[in-house]
Amino acid sequence: MILKITRESLLDGTLRAYREAHEMVCPGDTPQRTEAEMNALLNASLAGHDPAQDLWVFGYGSLIWNPAFEHVECRPALLHGWHRRFCLKMFMGRGTRETPALVLALDRGGACKGVAFRIKASMVRQELGILWQREMYGGAYNARWIALRAGEERFPALTFVINHAHPRYIKELSVAETAAMIAAAKGDMGTCREYLENTLAHLRQLGLSDAGLARIAAALPNP
Repeated sequence: MILKITRESLLDGTLRAYREAHEMVCPGDTPQRTEAEMNALLNASLAGHDPAQDLWVFGYGSLIWNPAFEHVECRPALLHGWHRRFCLKMFMGRGTRETPALVLALDRGGACKGVAFRIKASMVRQELGILWQREMYGGAYNARWIALRAGEERFPALTFVINHAHPRYIKELSVAETAAMIAAAKGDMGTCREYLENTLAHLRQLGLSDAGLARIAAALPNP
């Protein structure tokens, strides 16, 4: 059975248990964040947020097609100053130690088209807690407030950017190297190719494009 990221697997600890078990067979990686560290980071992110206000979250990868958290609205949005890139190596999920996967993160520079999700004010802490288990537990991402644009409207949102200090961060990788790693990677959550194709397909459904991802997809060998 393929392991899936769902609301239930995040709430009942299934995904966390999988990561903890995997950590035991992947020595040398950064230790997973503790619950105390996670709570401190969540409190810090919410320190300047008015609890009476809804909160926006920006998704640029798998959150677009599998958010797994409750929201009351979603809309295409544009982020300046950050771009979507396959820059994080993974030894689990869609890859293994022998054939690592690559997953997306936001890195400095450029711009990124994605989806803004609005969480109702009364649900913010609960739903961010679910997102924290998904995105923040391993230490590869940092939560960051950014400014989004949707049409003529501008508004703040939380998103998850790459942690440059993480040992699995990849600073530079060519299109050919990226495509080769994606084509080879397969793990308990499926293939890395599916991850790329799902992201591109859902961006197209929203009328959005990403030239960098399209170049990588075109460089993939036939399955």
